[in-house]
Amino acid sequence: MTTEHTTAKRRRYWDEHTALDHTWRLDHRTKQPLRPPGEDLAAMRSGLGRPVMDSPKMWPFYSCEVDDDLARHDEVSDEQKAEHAALALYGLHQQSQSSPMHRRGVKLGEALLALRRSGKFSEDALDTRVAQLAGATSVSSLLVHLRGLTTQLRTVGQPLDYNHLMADIQAWHHADRRPQVRLKWAIGYQAWKDNDKDKDKGPADS
Repeated sequence: MTTEHTTAKRRRYWDEHTALDHTWRLDHRTKQPLRPPGEDLAAMRSGLGRPVMDSPKMWPFYSCEVDDDLARHDEVSDEQKAEHAALALYGLHQQSQSSPMHRRGVKLGEALLALRRSGKFSEDALDTRVAQLAGATSVSSLLVHLRGLTTQLRTVGQPLDYNHLMADIQAWHHADRRPQVRLKWAIGYQAWKDNDKDKDKGPADS
């Protein structure tokens, strides 16, 4: 049960900085872009490979409501764990990027497909890394693979939707929900196979 007195749910950090047209939100007073400060991103990266709440620098960026029942037993919700992981990955992804790396509607499979098509990395090697991601049997293993792929996404400046990613990470805490997440990734990533089939068709096949 969550607290009844909690204030209205805060927007996630990445939403606070990203406008609907995928540019930076503007400060309503200065009309200047609200780019994430470098120190914020560094604080988020301090959570990479660490459990939720283990990095005090990240505490100001959490937006999840606290579950009182879990808190009484010094535990946190799967949502809190997922937000922590997503924030840490966002801090890594957004580092040194001039445009927002959070983009609404770009699910992980689609972002990885764009990475495959970028030509920056071996397609076979990327296929293997994506297969390892989808085959992860624990949340910790999933996050290790996500960290490596996020670094590659940053290399090519490919954004993704961090709200969707957070939901995927949260779902991964439940083994019975993982097949649905894998299916969603496969639909986005395996689209390249359909395109290859189209390329193989000659005029006579059309």
